Amino acid sequence: MKTLNRLAINLLLVATAFLILSAGRPGDATIPGKIMTPYPTITCLAIEWFIENDDNNNGKVEVSYRVAGEMQWQSAMPLLRVPAGSTGNRTRPTYTWQNKHSGSIFNLQPDTEYEIRLSLSDPDGGKATEIVKARTRPVPCEAVNPRIIEVNPVTLEKAAMHAEPGDVLLLSPGFYGTFTMPVDGEPGKPVVIRADNAHPVIGSTFDAVNLEHRHHVIIDGLTVWGPVRLRWAENVAVRYCRIESQSGIIAKQQPGCTNCYIADNTVSYKMPWVAESTGSGSIWGGPANIGEGIELTGPGNVICYNRVTGFRDCISTMEDLWVYDQMCIDIYNNDIYKGTDDAIEADFAMNNCRIMNNRITNCGMGLSSQPGLGGPVYFIRNVMYNISMAPFKLERRSYGNLFFHNTAVKAGDGFFEHHGQDAFYRTWWFNNLCIGGSGGGKRGRYSAGDGLAVSLPGYNATCKFDYNAVGTANTPFAGKIGDQHFESIEGLHRLTGAEHCVQVNMSVFAAETTFPDPVFPERQPQDLRIAAGSAAEDAALILPNINDEFTGKGPDIGAYETGKPLPHYGPRPRGVDED
Repeated sequence: MKTLNRLAINLLLVATAFLILSAGRPGDATIPGKIMTPYPTITCLAIEWFIENDDNNNGKVEVSYRVAGEMQWQSAMPLLRVPAGSTGNRTRPTYTWQNKHSGSIFNLQPDTEYEIRLSLSDPDGGKATEIVKARTRPVPCEAVNPRIIEVNPVTLEKAAMHAEPGDVLLLSPGFYGTFTMPVDGEPGKPVVIRADNAHPVIGSTFDAVNLEHRHHVIIDGLTVWGPVRLRWAENVAVRYCRIESQSGIIAKQQPGCTNCYIADNTVSYKMPWVAESTGSGSIWGGPANIGEGIELTGPGNVICYNRVTGFRDCISTMEDLWVYDQMCIDIYNNDIYKGTDDAIEADFAMNNCRIMNNRITNCGMGLSSQPGLGGPVYFIRNVMYNISMAPFKLERRSYGNLFFHNTAVKAGDGFFEHHGQDAFYRTWWFNNLCIGGSGGGKRGRYSAGDGLAVSLPGYNATCKFDYNAVGTANTPFAGKIGDQHFESIEGLHRLTGAEHCVQVNMSVFAAETTFPDPVFPERQPQDLRIAAGSAAEDAALILPNINDEFTGKGPDIGAYETGKPLPHYGPRPRGVDED
């Protein structure tokens, strides 16, 4: 009898232990919390679903969306699982982020309400389905039937002081000196200052166009020979302007600007493309490496279809003490030419910043995230040619970067991430095409690498790498992941589990393409669409809402899909806005 009792007790203990193990640890089950859709932009929406627990990070949130009132749901990328974290002592001050799922929906229509269906599941417990609504912003434009007031250099200041919401101040040709905008518009009725032709109309050699503290104002078609200042501005647009200045369009101190639209401008300075400029010891402001093209902090800003040339950093967010709510920022379809340090410096991006469809030529670093603050920070379909140092920069323990469908062709290491002394975390690399080769070496205080196909020294087990096309020109095929080296595509597969990666060379491109060795002098942008039948065709991972509209059996690796025209980079013709 006692034996039977002991057996029953043992069976009960085993069953209890099994139930405990099957239920997971107490902190593994997800407790869903608040859902937010902060700072809608013109073509994207962000979702933040805050949670408690899920200590083993295996919860998922599937996403689908539709125009409000329509029947058909469309799939989007699942939200990224973002565990709570901080930058520790690597930044001033320390930045923290909360426990959540976070992500974006892309390629939406402006000024349109959407329904978003979110389905949370966790095998350890925790399940919920929620539907939220959010509306994209309209493209800033003049009011319907505005009052048009013609002004000249003598009458502008008085006319601006008495302008009412919806008014258009039409500038005659002339030199207007320094100008500070004194009044605001209203939603749907901005005050517009517009030039009536291409002559220089506003600015001076040393002074600025000051739009600080302004709301619902548009400047359109002006020539500015100094910075355009946007600190404290909200819902301000700078369009079709020509800006020539060491500091172009700026809001680089807290609180920066909010929901501003910087589009179709030509922003230029005088930095030459020479070895002395890139990565030099004078990088912090010496005469060989200075200037900031478009430099903003603050949330919800859209920087698109600009041509930015000849700066130290061409487009950048802020760092350390100057950072303010750097979230939901869109940087797309810009044509960037000659950036002696960084082409796009998306440093200290907090979440749902989206760097997409930019063309980058003759720049030191291509895409910088040092650091990403939890993420996601998206880098999608950017094209980089003749990068003198590294196409990717992830210093200071960068978290949460997603690199999809980027193309890079450069001397030195091809698929190359410059990380300093720190690893990077929760970074994904899918569907990218990178070719390195001869012409590498030291560039000032940085290195371009020696010609490896892949060089990701900061890669670790929190990262994902697959479906990439990699190769070299004029150097043997080799590379390293972390501190492990490989000398064949099979070796890359073994190190990363990236069994879908393919090896390519310069013949992957349909057009005749010159490998950029030597790096100096400057080179013209290249057509980097891939050739039909190449190893990169139909070989990419399907990513819903990012590459759905592929033309073959599957999406192509790299920035371009075969059979489709090149995107438009830089300023658009007047009258062409977001589709």
